[in-house]
Amino acid sequence: MNIRGLGYVGFGAPDPSQWLKFGTEIVGAMPARALPGEAWGMPMDPTSGPASKGSGVGPDGSVYLKIDHRQWRIAIHPSESNAGVLYLGLEVASALDLEQVVAELKAQGIEARMGSAEEAQARSVTGIAYSQDPAGNPIEFFFGATDDYKFVSPKGMHFKTGDLGLGHMNLFVSDLKANTEFYSRVLGFKLSDYIGFGPDMSANFFYCNGRHHTFGITRVGPINGIHHLMLECETVDNVLQCYERALEAGITIKSTLGRHVNDNVLSFYMSSPFGFEVEIGWDGTIVGDDWLPRQFCEGDIWGHKGLDPETIAASAAQIKQK
Repeated sequence: MNIRGLGYVGFGAPDPSQWLKFGTEIVGAMPARALPGEAWGMPMDPTSGPASKGSGVGPDGSVYLKIDHRQWRIAIHPSESNAGVLYLGLEVASALDLEQVVAELKAQGIEARMGSAEEAQARSVTGIAYSQDPAGNPIEFFFGATDDYKFVSPKGMHFKTGDLGLGHMNLFVSDLKANTEFYSRVLGFKLSDYIGFGPDMSANFFYCNGRHHTFGITRVGPINGIHHLMLECETVDNVLQCYERALEAGITIKSTLGRHVNDNVLSFYMSSPFGFEVEIGWDGTIVGDDWLPRQFCEGDIWGHKGLDPETIAASAAQIKQK
């Protein structure tokens, strides 16, 4: 399969409006100027436009955020029972690629289906298909996303996306072998590196474009969930400005500023509303065809206090309790 990157993500939360505040005032994202499936109005007519008027909020309370030229990248939907991943959008290049994804998944005995035009419109894409990984995370494959180039961060943030996709996700999985084989052998992601920290416990990093990893697959016990979403900035100042905003707002810093040894990212981790963490980083390693997978033995060059196997395991335990 030829997966190009992580295009969008959808989460569940009891109160998405808290994510709107966090996303705009702390992260520096922008409310989507139009909701998925919403009419844009007449071109060149300043009196017409989307009914949502750039609020980023849907009729059901869902929140849509943009961080670049895409119409939206992050969605948060009302959900009392699942404050976690509702879907992961993986991008392919064409209708033919989308059909091939479904055919290959079915050939390997994995449930998959093509979506309707209405389902695609509900994500602002041209075509869509559905499946899920062995941890139960719903995956949406898509092509032909809608672009909206009028992105202006309310906090002056500039995010590194483009051919690298939205960012990366680190997922907790209970079955390490099944999930690493799904992302590598089935979806075609390549192993960039990994670190072990106990029997059948490790963090494994996979790439599908120049970003060092699009997915981290981590096992710390019999738990499925999300540890963090990472967004990469264009400048170190953006990271430090976001860090300062988080501190001033009383946001819990889960891991202090530091630099990873594997992908070289300088970053910090903070709590998002309702559970998982958000990593804001800069200066990630770009990988290419000459990259060889490796095992590393230390997580960080410096800093990142609070990002250790014990703390990560404790975070996973909290997810299990929920």
